[in-house]
Amino acid sequence: MASDELEIQPARGPLHARIALPGSKSITNRALLLAAMASGRSVLDSVLISDDTRYMTAALRALGFRIEVDEAARRITVDGLGGAIPASNADLFVGGAGTAMRFITGFLTLGQGRYRIDGNQRMRQRPIGPLLDAMQQLGASVYDERDNRCPPVIVENTRGTFSGGETAIDARESSQFVSAVLMPAPLWPRGLKLRVMGDTARPFIEMTLRMMEAWGVSSRMDGDVITVPGGQSYRARQYSVEPDASAAGYFAAAAALCGGDVTIEGLGPGSVQGDIGFFRILEQMGAKVEWTADGVVVTGTGRLAGVDVAMNSMPDVAPTLAAIAPFASSRTRIREVGFIRYHESDRLRALATELRRLGAAVEDNPDGIAIEPSTLSPAAIETYEDHRIAMSFAVAGLKLPGVRIKDPGCVSKTFPDFFDRLARLTA
Repeated sequence: MASDELEIQPARGPLHARIALPGSKSITNRALLLAAMASGRSVLDSVLISDDTRYMTAALRALGFRIEVDEAARRITVDGLGGAIPASNADLFVGGAGTAMRFITGFLTLGQGRYRIDGNQRMRQRPIGPLLDAMQQLGASVYDERDNRCPPVIVENTRGTFSGGETAIDARESSQFVSAVLMPAPLWPRGLKLRVMGDTARPFIEMTLRMMEAWGVSSRMDGDVITVPGGQSYRARQYSVEPDASAAGYFAAAAALCGGDVTIEGLGPGSVQGDIGFFRILEQMGAKVEWTADGVVVTGTGRLAGVDVAMNSMPDVAPTLAAIAPFASSRTRIREVGFIRYHESDRLRALATELRRLGAAVEDNPDGIAIEPSTLSPAAIETYEDHRIAMSFAVAGLKLPGVRIKDPGCVSKTFPDFFDRLARLTA
């Protein structure tokens, strides 16, 4: 077998495991930025240490911030500067980290100088135009270098303080565009009045607002209009990052698919993460979900019913559901996730292609995917340099012998030791 393939070892029986998961990528990268904007030293505990968070940390360091990372303790210390950005010129590289690309673009309105933000080949194909449009309406000098509404992005602010104001943003392709302007808005003199068009992954917007509040600022959401008063300040603090609900989905799905029980530590029903909704879907499919004082227990029978669900509020777990759907007793339909075609890969196309490679009957729609109960055969799965494709099909490999994951190292983007954890699940 080629060294860039990993064969998944199927479960030999019902699972019985307890899992402690890494911190949320979405929360870690938001917390890093909020800490940089606060006045004083913040300590972030239980953070995710992965490619995406390293890119965010490196970008902040390149902008002049002092950041200390203790990988063993999963702790990051950030010396915030109250909204100031020391560097007046920087050429930043964020790899494939969409949160870093979008969030830093908005954050740089606080600087004075010229900044360039670039990423890897896939990042150069991912949309950022709606964010640039909204920022230009506010008077920001920000533009795409190649005039194609994708990175690299140039931010110039040589005329003095950026003031903020009123704008609208099209969030149908990504809620990250909204979060990118919300987080620096309290520090703009005029604040922000923002009309959000499209309801893509609204829980991520609510996550951002809840985290901003935890760091000491106020905002108001009335329907599709969000108002953030200006002239506020973030307060440095100790902040503990929740376990990653997207990562939890793989292990919860494993219990539902293989039978047995898996306990996921530290995750609660009050999580700020929209992907917590995946546990409700697993209940619809026949699993039992029990929230306890220290986490959540998912118990499965190994038998699944198909579901018909809109997953725009939990897009990162759509691949997980798709990967287990062929094992269900009835059709599964995933709707309202057309925007995941612009993630690390065209995820809908990737899912359809790889499910068919296993022998599944699949209908690939513009805004989703439908999957029939199918008799599957082993295959080597292409992962398209997409961590979620790799991890989702690895779960299917717990039930179907002979599934091989190509380029397994792509999971380092958000979950570097995923395959070790998965192996321990079935040990």
